[in-house]
Amino acid sequence: MQYDVIVVGGGPVGSTAARYAAQEGAKVLLIEENAVIGSPVGCTGLLSTRAVKECDAEPSEEFVLNSVRGACVHPPSEIPLPIDGGRTKAYVVSRKMFDRKLFRMAIDTGVDVMLRTRAVGMQRSNDVQTLSVLERGKQENIQAKVIIAADGVRSNMAKMAGLGNVQRIMPGIQIEAPYRSDDPDFVELFVGSRAPGLFAWTVPVDEHISRIGLATDTIDGPETYEYLQWLLQHNPHIRSRYGGGQTDMVFGGIPIGPLRRTYADGIMIAGDAAGQVKPTSGGGIYTGAVCAKIAAKVAVSLGDDASAGSLQQYEKKWKASIGKELSMGMRIHDFIKGLSDNELDELLGAMNTPLILDTITEYGDMDHPSVLIRKMLDPRRSAHMLKLFTAFAKAVL
Repeated sequence: MQYDVIVVGGGPVGSTAARYAAQEGAKVLLIEENAVIGSPVGCTGLLSTRAVKECDAEPSEEFVLNSVRGACVHPPSEIPLPIDGGRTKAYVVSRKMFDRKLFRMAIDTGVDVMLRTRAVGMQRSNDVQTLSVLERGKQENIQAKVIIAADGVRSNMAKMAGLGNVQRIMPGIQIEAPYRSDDPDFVELFVGSRAPGLFAWTVPVDEHISRIGLATDTIDGPETYEYLQWLLQHNPHIRSRYGGGQTDMVFGGIPIGPLRRTYADGIMIAGDAAGQVKPTSGGGIYTGAVCAKIAAKVAVSLGDDASAGSLQQYEKKWKASIGKELSMGMRIHDFIKGLSDNELDELLGAMNTPLILDTITEYGDMDHPSVLIRKMLDPRRSAHMLKLFTAFAKAVL
């Protein structure tokens, strides 16, 4: 079999890359190792409005379960920080149905599909990539000019291409369970040593059911499951609202810190596989979709030259689009990760003022947090926290 482009991975990033390449006139094959698109789920399912739009999906009851406009941030010990975006900022989605919608959109553009198909080898000869796959236990060789790898957090394709691993993988766990939400228009975030390195969350599906989970960025300490059990049993806010039991549980890994290089001869890496994920929130749909489109357009503009020298334009373009945001996001992540519980209480307490909250409402953006950070670092907004904010500025700017 011969194609112009092979896309490995049938998630949102892979489906978007395949669709865009096909729309540009390429003959495209999309392969997915699982038998069912959208399963298993390894995501919170909270997508910014921009992420859904970037995937060209119109929000609908087909996959949207709830919409949220803000968050309530719970410090380790002090008064919660309410952040109201004033309008819908994100959707709580069924990832299974969302992934399937994007997959159908790719098929509608003429993309060929192979499910239950795993890439097991790759070699390049005479400017052609040959991908060896196992389809239902049978090995086949498929040729293409270029491969776009969107095969997730533990990408085998990146390893086959000699591009190594993302910088870090944060373990995460989530349950869906009975939970009496104070307001289903708001998610809840819990920071501090009981969710070290990132945060815990409750994401309301409705006023009676929420997704409760956390991700951590630490080498030492309990497993994520133990942290989750502590939150359910001992966090006063969660314990008083948690109804017991669960209807679902998912585990996953969140990659942060992009690969040192996201291309090689005949291949480009996109999405979670490339570490193109926001370090501040762990979200990767928006950033992955941006990079998928760039990869697709580069793939069909190559002519016969898919060498690494030609494909480096992919990395230049995606870094020009989101590289600075990811870089600053990592600095923000590492700064917050290094704060003690007392320092987090102090920081969030200083933010709990009308001026700061108005600034957050006006400039807050899940996908571009750097805009808000720059506004908040104006010492006129937090003169009583000048020392800590000065340290923050030095760390992230």
